[in-house]
Amino acid sequence: MRYFNPAPFIAVAAVVAFAAGPAAAHARLVSATPAPDSTVAATRTLTLTFSERSVPAFSGFDVVNAAGEKIAIRTSVAEDGRTLTGALARPLAAGAYRVDWRIASSDGHRMTGSYTFTVR
Repeated sequence: MRYFNPAPFIAVAAVVAFAAGPAAAHARLVSATPAPDSTVAATRTLTLTFSERSVPAFSGFDVVNAAGEKIAIRTSVAEDGRTLTGALARPLAAGAYRVDWRIASSDGHRMTGSYTFTVR
């Protein structure tokens, strides 16, 4: 009768577990202009910078006013792949705004988030 010895399998599993690198982190917003929770003068440009490169086709953001209406904005991705810039047709009027962002990082992870700011 043969006995099953699990030791080699346990050793291989341990080596694989310890040799594997850390899991890739998800892209996160590292800076924005206007900054979250800030009060600013009228602006025509918004910039969001993320911790990882993005896939432009699946990344962008919307600017929403207090009435829930989206403001027309043209977005582009900088050469670094981490910075999204939005250009508005005209400066934002005084009031509260929410930025709803979405990003797909190059490793395929999709993240979303939002923040608010106020124009005085």
